[in-house]
Amino acid sequence: MEFLELAKSRYSVRSYNGKKVEREKLDKILYAAHTAPTAANLQPVKLIVVQSDEGLKKINQAARIYNAPLVIIVCSDTSKAWIRKYDSKNTVDIDASILTDHMMLEATDLGLGSLWICWFKPDVIKEEFHLPNHLEPINLLAIGYTDEQPANPERHEKTRINLDELVSYETL
Repeated sequence: MEFLELAKSRYSVRSYNGKKVEREKLDKILYAAHTAPTAANLQPVKLIVVQSDEGLKKINQAARIYNAPLVIIVCSDTSKAWIRKYDSKNTVDIDASILTDHMMLEATDLGLGSLWICWFKPDVIKEEFHLPNHLEPINLLAIGYTDEQPANPERHEKTRINLDELVSYETL
């Protein structure tokens, strides 16, 4: 699948049918995260793969996961983050976001649905998964099979701002 076709095919799935994600597909999704670029290649991200009923129940205390059989907790390692010296911009959230995007696109390419979840209780995740202070949960990525009809790949023409509103050339 060509990249733009793949990117336009991805949509937020909020109804999973409970079918487990095969190990081979999970491995490809994790490898996609592994190949993602990070600032100064510091790779200040830790992924926690949750598939067990017990683990998913813990996540359900913090977020709605729509019966997803697999959730990846994407954490930033603040002890390894690259900091821009000019303004002290910490890029750890950006790095975690790039990894998440790579995983979502790989999941789509493998015929799986995904949902990027930022509406969650980080304190519950930290406590339930015993995260040390230097690991901050940034987002949850729910992944699985769905019986939903896929979103129309051409929906972006109606749901996104116009390209000329998004882009400026040379000056704002």
